[in-house]
Amino acid sequence: MKILTANRLTDGIAVWYADGGWAETVDHADLAHDKAAEDRLEATGAKAYAANEVVDVNLIDAEVVNGVVQPVRLREKIRAAGPTIRNDLGKQAPRAA
Repeated sequence: MKILTANRLTDGIAVWYADGGWAETVDHADLAHDKAAEDRLEATGAKAYAANEVVDVNLIDAEVVNGVVQPVRLREKIRAAGPTIRNDLGKQAPRAA
């Protein structure tokens, strides 16, 4: 399975394509289960890149764990979570209620 990731051009935040737009969390990214779906995601990324919405657009390997989409590679896990030195920063930080 593959998902589409990029960095938002306005602030550099890592984003994932989900539900017709770019989400700041990977949890519900659109999954490509076959080559045709991968091609559709790549075309979506190319269009967003051409429109100056995102940069560094890539299809990456993903898996579903307990119903949640997760990247496979360590680099992408770090991009999804945030800094590795402080758990109180980035996307892994507890969210305010």
